[in-house]
Amino acid sequence: MTRALLDTSVVIASADSLGLGSGDTAAISVLTIGELRAAVRLARNSRARAVRQARLAAVREAFDPLLVDEPVAEHYGELLALARSERRGTKATDLLIIATALATGRTLVTFDEAQASLARLGGVAVGL
Repeated sequence: MTRALLDTSVVIASADSLGLGSGDTAAISVLTIGELRAAVRLARNSRARAVRQARLAAVREAFDPLLVDEPVAEHYGELLALARSERRGTKATDLLIIATALATGRTLVTFDEAQASLARLGGVAVGL
């Protein structure tokens, strides 16, 4: 996972098996923290909430998230224009995570095929 940006889908599906914080150079976007926080708030019961809160705490412990800064915003604008010109519907969070991969020269690791497809179209290497 050298120079990888892990999408939220990967963090959720693989948190126990990723070896979070194991010294590799995988990273997450600050948006993943937001998506994980929303998942805690939306849990339907206390058990699910506790599991999600524990995952969020582990991810916070393992990573210093990459921020949305001006270079990310520039790439976001390019990707948004590309998505609209291709008449693709996409979530802003997905675009911002792809833009973060572009701005930091990282491979996007995702289980979301629509996000992976747009990332490839935008010139981002995609793993998984």
